Amino acid sequence: MDERRVNAGVTGAANEVVTRDGQPDARADSKHQAKDQTKEARREAARGAVLRHHGVPYYSQWGSPEWVARIVEDDADPCDDPAWRASGFAQPGDYRFWAKRLCGLTCFESALDYWGIAHAPRAAMLDEALRHGCYRLREDGGVDGLIYRPFAEWAESAYGVRVEVMTDEGIEASAARLGPDTLAIVSVSPEIRYPERDNAQQGGHLILVHGRDDDGVWFHNPSGVAPYQADAWLPYATVTRFHARRGMALTRAA
Repeated sequence: MDERRVNAGVTGAANEVVTRDGQPDARADSKHQAKDQTKEARREAARGAVLRHHGVPYYSQWGSPEWVARIVEDDADPCDDPAWRASGFAQPGDYRFWAKRLCGLTCFESALDYWGIAHAPRAAMLDEALRHGCYRLREDGGVDGLIYRPFAEWAESAYGVRVEVMTDEGIEASAARLGPDTLAIVSVSPEIRYPERDNAQQGGHLILVHGRDDDGVWFHNPSGVAPYQADAWLPYATVTRFHARRGMALTRAA
């Protein structure tokens, strides 16, 4: 594996803005950072086939990225992670039930923060998503979702993010949709966290694709295990084994 592709540089904000009391203004700094990151993406797009969005924040769908391996490999209780309340859940049972199902919402949170778009904590966003039909509770106790078209309507109305639903489309075509203001959420098997192993399914999990080159894609996996967790790179042929040929392209409003 090319480690250069796994650990990428981060483009920081060019300027720091301070408030009247002399403290850094986090909101203004976030806006500057988003502008700088967009400029970097435009420069990379102009150079040819490589397009990278540097500095896209990584979030685990559980409280702490370092806890993912323990949760998915050792069946650890997610609430043993001291950071489990950080996403806004108040009840352990609610967190245990939902955290493993919020890969798509976690990807969206990364995109919003990258673009400097304000949003509520994840638990409150879930409440909004439920009201808009992005997730549906089944009578058998399971959950359907993330459901793309209701999500697309909600993302645009609430956050100004245009969503194009992709169906029956290979990963190379989906990656080609990336642009200076566009990221992609694609459906893969959760088994992609171990790409060297054989997989039994395609789809069932969502990852955030934030870069491409001639040979593959860079992505964040909300339930990934290092080194295939944050800013990971895999070749198209490998991703295709896990890919369900569907997803969504997310474009920030100009």
